[in-house]
Amino acid sequence: MVHRLEPLVIRHTHRVPRLTGAAGQGAVAARQFDAALMSVGFKLSAELFAHLSGFSEEAVVDTAVRTLHTVREMVGDHVQHNAYFIDFPANVPDTLDFWMECIADALADATTRTSTLEQLSTGVVDLLTLPSYGNPRHTYAEMLAHHDELIAAAGDRITVLHLGASLGDELTALYLALAGRATPLGEDGLRDLQDLAGHCADGPQPQEIPVRENRAVVNQARLMTGAAPLLDTVTDVLRLACALVGGDVTLREPTRLRSLPRSMRRALLAGLDAVIAAGPAKLADVHADREMWKRLGERLHPHEYPQWPHAADVFAVARGEKTARSLDSRVEELLARGDTTAAVGLLKVAPGKLLRALDQLLRDSFTQDERDAVVAAAERSVADVSGRVLLSVRQHLHNRERETSERRVFINRLGRAWVTDDTRRPVFAPERERLITVLDTELRRRLAAREHLLIDPDVLDVALPLSGKATASGLGVLPRGSVSRVDGELLRFFVHWKQSERTTDFDLSAALLNADYSTASWLSYTNLRGVEGEHSGDITDAPDGASEFINLRLGAVRAHCIVPQINIFSGEGFEEVEESFFGFMLREGEQKGLPFEARTVRMKSELRGPGRVALPLVFLRGSDGTWRAKWLHLYLKGAPSANRVEENRVTVATLLRGIVEREQLTVRYLTELMTGSATTVTSWDGKSVPAGPVTYIGLERPDGLHPQSRIITPENLGDLIPA
Repeated sequence: MVHRLEPLVIRHTHRVPRLTGAAGQGAVAARQFDAALMSVGFKLSAELFAHLSGFSEEAVVDTAVRTLHTVREMVGDHVQHNAYFIDFPANVPDTLDFWMECIADALADATTRTSTLEQLSTGVVDLLTLPSYGNPRHTYAEMLAHHDELIAAAGDRITVLHLGASLGDELTALYLALAGRATPLGEDGLRDLQDLAGHCADGPQPQEIPVRENRAVVNQARLMTGAAPLLDTVTDVLRLACALVGGDVTLREPTRLRSLPRSMRRALLAGLDAVIAAGPAKLADVHADREMWKRLGERLHPHEYPQWPHAADVFAVARGEKTARSLDSRVEELLARGDTTAAVGLLKVAPGKLLRALDQLLRDSFTQDERDAVVAAAERSVADVSGRVLLSVRQHLHNRERETSERRVFINRLGRAWVTDDTRRPVFAPERERLITVLDTELRRRLAAREHLLIDPDVLDVALPLSGKATASGLGVLPRGSVSRVDGELLRFFVHWKQSERTTDFDLSAALLNADYSTASWLSYTNLRGVEGEHSGDITDAPDGASEFINLRLGAVRAHCIVPQINIFSGEGFEEVEESFFGFMLREGEQKGLPFEARTVRMKSELRGPGRVALPLVFLRGSDGTWRAKWLHLYLKGAPSANRVEENRVTVATLLRGIVEREQLTVRYLTELMTGSATTVTSWDGKSVPAGPVTYIGLERPDGLHPQSRIITPENLGDLIPA
């Protein structure tokens, strides 16, 4: 049963738990395991190889089977990627020639000749009615025979798997790390935490759970084992109620509440009563989720439990029978009257809200005395605000200085992006600079100096993960706003999807934009071939899964931006299909191989978001001609059907202008704050490692680090965020 959770350890930590059992001669099996891993771009560390070699061949093979299945899924190699054109990227036809060939096939087919002639008489032919369009006319095995074997190149990706602790210890450590993380987890991370919480409920627990969604998941596990849930706000209780019925603990999506067993009803009402008894002002928080509270009251029957009168007050507020003014409404009233000083005074009791409201408070301050009062209140409050909020405000103020556009880009927690007019008044430079200094000073104080920092230069431009929801799950995926180098001559995108119930057509496209974000050209099913590269062909049905590719010769691209897009032409959405993911590969010019080769994959991310158009990342050409990837993780609303790259170009250009030119706080910012007079800083050269313990920050963990070293990689980058 516990082996069911082993993939979580491998995915999150890139560690393989230690084997247990009798010693044996497993060196041959370990070598075969290593070779199999290398075929998909992974490798055993020297320590892990030596460990496996000391166990029986059977034990090593069992571990290899489980691990290979996990890493193949991580990189997208667990499915068959069959391209529409069998020789792709060779012999891709001209688009019009291909369409004419499909029409000719339809005319030669007695069952479709009449309908095709009728369409031709109108001057418009629906490609989806042509029998040879939309489905590969060859099997995956036939495609394999048309391609040479991939020859390994120095630039191929190698992800090293390291030796971990026992499986039980690894699961406990992962549970504590996820539950105690200072930043919200993404959807997949929250699901993993739920699995771990159930397994680890009787073991060690985190000292603090700062993210409320994580707390709800842990509380559910605690309640199931008879332990008291951790509750200090009314919303904690509401989230727990949602968790108990399998609903959305983030409260973004409506949860269908149902009747609960009496023991759970009593636990929820007792917890709610204790929260209000300790802080009656928390009744005001009910207004934010008033309708859900009313529905929960119908399920909990608080009138049956007169021993908890404070819990009954919660539902009275929700029904409008009891008054409880929220802090936000009182602040809004004061600002509407122009009394900024009084609003600041009121917000002092909620330091986090005060920091988040700084921009509005400064905009609404019309005298220097008012602005000074705002800054002074912030100075007194920063010590009581979470590090994540401090960093978010610091990032906002930095970009506020640079924002000169009349358009403003918004991105919600689901990755949905939209643009609107920017009508905000300016924030004056003196106050902005004073606040930035205050924030930098407080963050530097919290980041205790390390005796020895070992830093991989490639990680410095990775954006700080202020929310796990700004990053899709997958392999090699970085937070929104991160910048990474692109080394290789051939860039190849891929998308794979498998429909659940309805015929579903995803279309992979690439828009090539000029420096002013105007469209230079594009590759899609409407333009299969260009000077820059080739499209693998349009697949319109995916009952068993389907893949599309775009191949680009970077030396031939004259545009400034390359924007891969996944457009839903018809059928199920990204959150409805059984599976969908996007990624890109990099190859040397002479590397042939299959359309999909796992060891050339640099990134594979899940596609799970709202909207009908996905923008995972953008590739930007630098002034020196080199290419960099900037991570977006965005979803556009799009149209219900027939989304095409040509029709999205205005929206995409506007979004990119606002996002590409926006600067994120990166690892570089935090490492500069960490480097004090007592800190030794070494730049990782990819070769030698220091003998003693270090704090290593990089994209991949080096082999041979001291066992007492603290290791920060993209998998646990959130641990850098100060509490």
